[in-house]
Amino acid sequence: MSNLSVSNVQHVGEPLAKVVSPSVMAGNGAYNHDVRLPASGIDKALPLWEAAAQRAALDGEPIVLADYGCAEGGNSLLPMEIAIRNVRRRIPDDRPISIFHIDQALNDFNCLAGVLSSHPRRYSLNQPNIFTNMIGRSFYEQVLPANSVHLAWSSYAAVWLSRVPALIPGHIFPSCAAGEARAAFERQGAEDWETFLSMRAREMRPGARLVVVLPATPVRGSHTFAGFMNVANAALEEMVHDGVITAEERRYMVLLSYARRKEELLAPFARDAQFQRLYVEACEMESIVDPVWADYQRDSDRLALARGQARFFRAVFTPSLAAGLDGKRQAGFGEELQERMMRRLMKDPTPSESAVQTIVLGKLDQK
Repeated sequence: MSNLSVSNVQHVGEPLAKVVSPSVMAGNGAYNHDVRLPASGIDKALPLWEAAAQRAALDGEPIVLADYGCAEGGNSLLPMEIAIRNVRRRIPDDRPISIFHIDQALNDFNCLAGVLSSHPRRYSLNQPNIFTNMIGRSFYEQVLPANSVHLAWSSYAAVWLSRVPALIPGHIFPSCAAGEARAAFERQGAEDWETFLSMRAREMRPGARLVVVLPATPVRGSHTFAGFMNVANAALEEMVHDGVITAEERRYMVLLSYARRKEELLAPFARDAQFQRLYVEACEMESIVDPVWADYQRDSDRLALARGQARFFRAVFTPSLAAGLDGKRQAGFGEELQERMMRRLMKDPTPSESAVQTIVLGKLDQK
């Protein structure tokens, strides 16, 4: 496994017009089928989510639940079912509940619609007065009417930044950046977090609750997820060496997945213990293990590990890396990168341990 590091930042500050790095997942069901790590983090967050559903104020009609960053919907079914169950205990069956699934316009909404309408564990099954909606818009802007949301959920979505603040010399992943490049991502991470909170503060009703689930640097030990990213980075350098992509194309490949530290999440609330009438009820971190790695520890199947990890990377990150290539080359790029990552992971199995942070926010009542 190559252990690349960033030793200079000579490209920081240059124009980024060539950078095309949308934070959109692979479509056609790939995210639902190949991405298991976020589901492990969501499991850790569900007790806090259930408690939030029990505490949220439920005045006004209809009851509005918001799911910010839904992707293809597979990881939204259980949280929404839990929310509906807990909310319905507090309101009559004839009171409508509207659920809004929100993601970028490039999201695979056809796949999402199929999951919401026909999945055997869909939350609307045998539930009265449940109304499902989909919105194709960035959550870095206001997407729902002011003072309309009673309960809101966002899992593994706010980790994606709104823009590329700098190139990362020698790497693709912000956590592996150093110097001015790292500082640029830290500034963008802070700005985007405040923007996300500001938009949600507008949309939430007084007494509403918002639960945000995010990846984080593990509490102890090395950041093994960054080590996993080194595998992808080395595979890309190999593709440059072999002429599959050019050095210029590779230089402009940047991932916008920025894992904030706990103090970064809490920074907007440090001055007055609130931010635009939002306050922190809880902020917890727990380590998680990728289920694919757990399977490997049990059965020692290197091929299954390499395939699972490479397909995870392809579903989540490859669309951003391939966005600057022309249409015909994008599909071939994804397949080639996956195969090269698999070869490296077969030779040197690499854990992809991570950590999850869950922050629970409430909105103060009107003064």
